[in-house]
Formats: sequence, C-alpha cells, structure tokens
Amino acid sequence: MVLKTFGWSFAVTALGLVAAVFYGGWTAFGIVAILSILEISLSFDNAVVNAGILKKMSAFWQKIFLTIGILIAVFGMRLVFPVVIVAISAQLGPIEAVDLALTDKDRYQELVTDAHPAIAAFGGMFLLMIFLDFIFEDRDIKWLGWLERPLAKLGRVDMLSVCIALIVLLISAMTFATHAHQHGGTHVDKAETVLLSGIAGLITYMIVGGLSGYFEDRLEDEEEREHEAEEEAVRAGKPRSAVVVAGKAAFFMFLYLEVLDASFSFDGVIGAFAITNDIVLMALGLGIGAMYVRSLTVYLVRQGTLDDYVYLEHGAHYAIGALAVILLVTIRYEINEIVTGLVGVVLIGASFWSSVRRNRALAAEGGSGSDEKSEVSSGV
Repeated sequence: MVLKTFGWSFAVTALGLVAAVFYGGWTAFGIVAILSILEISLSFDNAVVNAGILKKMSAFWQKIFLTIGILIAVFGMRLVFPVVIVAISAQLGPIEAVDLALTDKDRYQELVTDAHPAIAAFGGMFLLMIFLDFIFEDRDIKWLGWLERPLAKLGRVDMLSVCIALIVLLISAMTFATHAHQHGGTHVDKAETVLLSGIAGLITYMIVGGLSGYFEDRLEDEEEREHEAEEEAVRAGKPRSAVVVAGKAAFFMFLYLEVLDASFSFDGVIGAFAITNDIVLMALGLGIGAMYVRSLTVYLVRQGTLDDYVYLEHGAHYAIGALAVILLVTIRYEINEIVTGLVGVVLIGASFWSSVRRNRALAAEGGSGSDEKSEVSSGV
C-alpha cells in the first residue's frame, strides 16, 4: 500500500537528486534535499485539507489529481509561477524573465521579493476564507467546543466570513502594506497593491469554491432523487445517469484543489529564496516535496485516516488560519519558515492526539460515548 501510493514520489526523489548532482554537484544535492523537506513540512496541513475534498471524488479523479494535478503543482507553481511574477512585476516578456532567472539570479530574487506583498495578500485572503468558512459552519463533531460552538452561532449571519476577511485586508493594507519592506531595506507604500491582490484572492475563492459547492450540491440532489425513484426507474428501463453532473462536480472540485494548492505553495516558493535563488534547484526541491504532499493526500483518503482521526481536519484548518495570518504579517515583517512550518505541525499534532484520546474514550465506553462528551474530554 505504501509503495503503491508513494512509488512515484520515491522515483521522482531519486531522479531529482541525481539531476541536482549533475547540475551543481553535492552542494546542489544538499540544497534540493533541504528544499524538499521544507516543502513537506510547510504543506502537511495542505495534504490533510486536500484529503477531505479528494475523498468525495472517484478513483479516476484521484488519478487525475496525481498526474495532471502534479504537473500543474510542480511545473506551474514551482517553476512557471516565480517567472510569471517577475515578468509581471518587472514588465518583462516571458523569454526575458526566463533568461533573467537563469543568468542574473540576484536580480531575479530581488524582483520576486518586491512582488511578495501582492503574493502574500492574494494567498493570505484565499486561505483566510477557507478558515473562516470552516469555523463558522455548525458541525456535528467539534474539536475546541468552547470556541467552535459560539462561532457556529455567529456563522448564521449571512456573508460574515466575507466581511471579516475584508476588514482583515483593510487592516493589513493600512498597517503592514504602508510600511512594507522593499529590497535593500527601504520602505515603500504597497497599500494599493495589497488591496487589489487581496480582493483578487477573495474573488478567486468565491468563484472557484462557489462553483465547486454548487455542482457538489447538484450531485447530491441528483443521487437522492435517483435513490428515491430507483425501483420505478428500473421497471421503466435504465436509471437516469448522473455522469454529467458528477463530471462537472469533480472538475470544479479538482480546480478548487489546484487553487488551494497554489495558495499553500506561496510560502514555500518565497521561503525557498532564503536557501537558494537558483530556479532550477528550487523547482527540483519544491517539486519533490509537492509529490510527497500529493501522495500523502491519497494515502490519507485510502486509509480512511480522516474518518478514524476526526479532529485532524479541524487542526489542519486552524493551521490554514495561522498560515493566512502569517502571510499577511510577512507583507512587512520577515518570519522564519521554520516558525511557519512548526505552527502547522503543532496544531495538526494536537488535533491528532485529541483524536487518539477520543477514540480511546469511545473504546472504553464500548463505542457508546457521545461526540459531545468526547469533544470535551479530548479538547486541547
């Protein structure tokens, strides 16, 4: 099971490390290995959230996620995305941007650093919306009941998450962006850039997430109607097919996953510049890490880990909220990538331990304990 799920990741790791040695010797080998570990540690919460979405999709779309999806993740976000940033921010053509990335690495890093406020605002707002929509939804199982119960009641107010996100964006633009650091230690007003990028992130979330949710609801309604009319449909002939609806639902869920992965990868791509400004080594290291995140996502789905450890999804979403705040803060202040990674690991680790305690409590009660009791006994 492990070899089947992680086989491609192992193969890509071997090829990537060998390519690094041929490209830049053992120093390059070490840099790629470090970048791989960095990407995995920063994106573990990404895998948990992805698994919650992917488990609703068929085996076919899980394969698409691991094949076409990984091409988008590795080549799109880890290789093309930094070049596009430079091309837009420096008003260069694509070929000129690639040439700059390969021949003038210091200038390339400087341009990407200057574009960081826009990247952080877009990714921060997208991730913040995911977190807010999660905590404002009333769920049967609650991890931090003392916090989640009142938030679920507040969530009954229409558009509350959007209002809070816009307030956070305004505060970020007025406090962080007006004194954002520019390369070289000077200050520059990035308020307008942050506002526009943040609103773009919010719109992207609402469009992609809205379409995904719409088609998912359509699919559920279709399945419910089919179930109710199954016997009559069989007598009349073949039951009505929901393939078209399922295909649309799966496609938009896949699109949502890709945008989600892109938002998660912002901190990894920017953080990689603390280690190297060589775009080839960045693509190799972050690409290897992205493969493991994808494989881990599928592994969590196939093992039913989220069903067994019910608070993991909660911990991952709290990690998303923390990452969103960190991204917005980095518009002005530098935050070490180790801190970013540790926050996610601690929150997910705490939710995992709470899930273990809950399972033990239910086992001790013979499986008759209520979720309400277990959430109180296992909350952290």
